[in-house]
Amino acid sequence: MKKLRVIVLMHEDLVPPKSIDGLTDEAIQPWKSEYDVLAGLEHLGHDVRPLGVSSDLGVMRDAIVEWKPDIAFNLLEEFHGISVYDQHVISYLELMRQPYTGCNPRGLMLAHDKALSKKIMAYHRILTPKFVVVPLGSTVKLPHQLSYPLVVKSLTEEASLGIAQASIVTSEARLKERVAFVHEQLKTDVIVEQYIEGRELYVSILGSLRLQTLPIWEMLFTKMPEQIPHIATAKVKWDFKYQKKHGIITQAAKDLPPGAETQIARLCKRVYRVLNQSGYSRIDLRMTAEGQVYVLEANPNPNLAYGEDFAESAEACGIKYEPLLQRILNLGLAYPAAWKAQL
Repeated sequence: MKKLRVIVLMHEDLVPPKSIDGLTDEAIQPWKSEYDVLAGLEHLGHDVRPLGVSSDLGVMRDAIVEWKPDIAFNLLEEFHGISVYDQHVISYLELMRQPYTGCNPRGLMLAHDKALSKKIMAYHRILTPKFVVVPLGSTVKLPHQLSYPLVVKSLTEEASLGIAQASIVTSEARLKERVAFVHEQLKTDVIVEQYIEGRELYVSILGSLRLQTLPIWEMLFTKMPEQIPHIATAKVKWDFKYQKKHGIITQAAKDLPPGAETQIARLCKRVYRVLNQSGYSRIDLRMTAEGQVYVLEANPNPNLAYGEDFAESAEACGIKYEPLLQRILNLGLAYPAAWKAQL
């Protein structure tokens, strides 16, 4: 295996310490993915440099020009504090003719706009919840094809930001209240979509041209009362105490209907392709009691921390953590960016 010069892009506030000795899981959580990726790449024998980025592309340009990395391992999720700006950072890397890991700019743009991605999926006859967009500063006008219960979310934010049990609404008053809350707190447009009762499934994918789906993963709410909606809120994803209290775990999906695994894998590859994804991604799904599968959204560049869903599903099919990172590097190096055709 060739030793590579790898620059790891991350938010400047998430550059991890050299050692995690004596730190609690809660203390490590904000930058665990960054730490695990850096450690994994170093264990693979690569020459690795972390680079904190926030609001200045100059630090990236200087590092690329002076150090000439073989590839940039992208862990950035925002720029200027705006999540949808990560696509512009990747566009900048392409303009610099710098190979990078993960999704291309177009794929990031399509996935970030949940309404646009749903329109594209609907065009391709991929089942996804019905929805309406409420622009920032507007009041909600519910179309006749939408009925309660509904889910109220930010149109562009990721990682369940702004999603809570209160996001499930069952009346006009609650709907208006939650839309106003998201507008005020997150300063983004809102998407109001059909709530799909069912199992919460995730499918991780590796590849650009040839795709590999990893085993279907499921989020289970083993101690949560049935009357509480089983959705992936911010607390469900990031609050350790809340996870323990409600028995929230993720694991390989069991007891799926006959043929479902093959059908879901094929479906997720279609989603990946029509949304122009590349590198690696995770497709979020809901399966109803009748076995009907809805695609909620695609998540390019999902959490790569050791022990999280993507790495766990990879290990379930025999891809251990460090070889997974190497696969992601190889995919980035092989990605057919337009500038490569000019060389």
